[in-house]
Amino acid sequence: QVQLAESGGGLVQAGGSLRLSCAASGQSFRRLAMGWFRQGQGKEREFVAAASTFEWSGVSTLYADSVKGRFTISRVNVENTVYLQMNSLKPEDTAVYYCAAYLGSGVDNSALKYDYWGRGTQVTVSS
Repeated sequence: QVQLAESGGGLVQAGGSLRLSCAASGQSFRRLAMGWFRQGQGKEREFVAAASTFEWSGVSTLYADSVKGRFTISRVNVENTVYLQMNSLKPEDTAVYYCAAYLGSGVDNSALKYDYWGRGTQVTVSS
C-alpha cells in the first residue's frame, strides 16, 4: 500500500508562484510513477503533470498544454517526494491539487492508470 500526502497549497495572487510537495510512503518510491491532477469546483478532475521512475535515459515528464512552460514536476528519490513548481499562476489554476502514483514505468495522463491518491491540497489564485 502507498500513502501520499500533499502540502504547499494556499492563496496566491495571479502571477505568483507556489510549490506543492507530495511525500510518499509504504512502497519503494523509486518504483512509483508519479502524477499531479487537479479538480476545480464544478469541474472534472484533469491531468496536470507526470514524472516517470528513473530510467536509463533519466526521468520522463509530461504536462497538460494548459500548464506547459509554467509548471515543473520533479522528484527527489532520497526524499521520497515529488514536487510541482507552479509559476505565473492564473485564476483558472484554482483547484484542489491531487498527487497520484502507480507502480510501473513510463508517464501517463490518464487518472485511470493511477492506483494511489492523496487527499489533495487547495490552491486558490486571486485576480
